[in-house]
Amino acid sequence: MFDTVCKFLIENFPTDFATWLLGEPVELVAISPSELSLEPIRADALILLQSQNLVLHIEFQTLPRPNIPFRMLDYRVRVHRRFPNKTMRQVIIYLQKTQSELAWQTAFTLENTQHQFEVIRLWEQPLDSFLNVPGLLPFAVLSQADSPADVLQQVAERIQRIPERIVQSNLTATAAILSALVLDKAVVRRILRSDLMQESAIYQEIKAEGKAEGKAEGFQEAVQRERALILRLLSLKIGTLPEAERKQVSQLSLDQLEILIARLSEFSTIENLSNWLQSNCPPA
Repeated sequence: MFDTVCKFLIENFPTDFATWLLGEPVELVAISPSELSLEPIRADALILLQSQNLVLHIEFQTLPRPNIPFRMLDYRVRVHRRFPNKTMRQVIIYLQKTQSELAWQTAFTLENTQHQFEVIRLWEQPLDSFLNVPGLLPFAVLSQADSPADVLQQVAERIQRIPERIVQSNLTATAAILSALVLDKAVVRRILRSDLMQESAIYQEIKAEGKAEGKAEGFQEAVQRERALILRLLSLKIGTLPEAERKQVSQLSLDQLEILIARLSEFSTIENLSNWLQSNCPPA
């Protein structure tokens, strides 16, 4: 979710991010990760932008992971293969405060190979870097601040001064989501306007994803309950089921379970059930 929010912010405020990370308002356009290799690559936290002479690679991470340094080298090589004449800036931005030494690692070293990259730990960044730039406002609460709640109040006030309502709603929603890393949800709801938040495209997208995940989880739970019920009915009808048959029934699809229920009256012995299972779903 945090990756989605950060990507959304960069897509909508690319100049603000370029000014922050590159020191000038360079015009940047997105690069699809698929351009860099014929092999599938993990791109959930990956943001690649390019100008005429430069490629900017940004990784937003809540917490550090051991494979990140190698990932930076891997993408540097891929980008060089695709754009050999462009320079490259690589930045890892850690969102959530941590004491892990990995958050201070700025190089990947392997025998005679060493690759350098940049690291930004948001909790060390000065507050003014974010409060004075619209596209960076949602990150302010994660910056160097004594009171995140007070900072969020300042963010809300600055958002209110923005004339475009759609920009207000997008910044409110993204600020609310990122603030959850350091503030209680009740505090966030008290400070930020929920009506603005709900109008945001990113809020609706995340809400829809949550509903889809919930439906998928609910469906799987329903299938599991049906399997458990059928196993109980079979045990009552033909006695304790051997492990092999229990395992096969537990692996049946919903369609197969419905067929099994319809044929339940035909099973009076373990052999009846075994023969049906072998005919309809052979053991794996």
